[in-house]
Amino acid sequence: MNKNDIIIRLEKQEDYRTVENLIRESFWNVYRPGCSEHYVMHVLRDDPAFVKELDFVMEKNGQIFGQNMFMKTVIEADDGRVVPVLTMGPIGITPELKRKGYGKRILDYSLEKATEMGFGAVLFEGNIDFYGKSGFDYASKFGIRYHDLPEDADSSFFLCKELIPGYLSEVTGVYQTPQGYYVDDADVDEFDKSFPAKEKLKLPGQLF
Repeated sequence: MNKNDIIIRLEKQEDYRTVENLIRESFWNVYRPGCSEHYVMHVLRDDPAFVKELDFVMEKNGQIFGQNMFMKTVIEADDGRVVPVLTMGPIGITPELKRKGYGKRILDYSLEKATEMGFGAVLFEGNIDFYGKSGFDYASKFGIRYHDLPEDADSSFFLCKELIPGYLSEVTGVYQTPQGYYVDDADVDEFDKSFPAKEKLKLPGQLF
């Protein structure tokens, strides 16, 4: 696939089902048997915190094979302030095109657009080995804690990138995951029935 022929654009309503299926294929049996990310995306589009201007798809010859999106959230600072930030994802690439640089391409593009819109920082859960290549670091280095996580727990999954240099330099506090990411398993299962049947497998390395 020639990277020069790729288009990154905003998601349209007529893309919704295609994108949900892409996310389902990308996340199926990765973190848990089956997945919930496609339903999460379905729900988040109607959430007030959803940033429509940062809801991107990547396509070639009219075929969508990648996507990324953002939500507004906050850090509840130790000094009483409420600091606006973004969180990100699901971000997905169709399985057969993973590990070819396309994920980083849509990630870097969407981060650039978020910066242009004036957002100060992005915090989310991810793998530092991948996201570190796009400037993310451990959120603990910024003095930001993950909500409900015990102080002695491993927080290496919790990442941060300042879009405005110094935006978090005088901030310590607790990051809050938007409520829209919390979905009921029964609702996920019901939604998933409208897609082609796939086998749920318990695999080594899954988190749940």
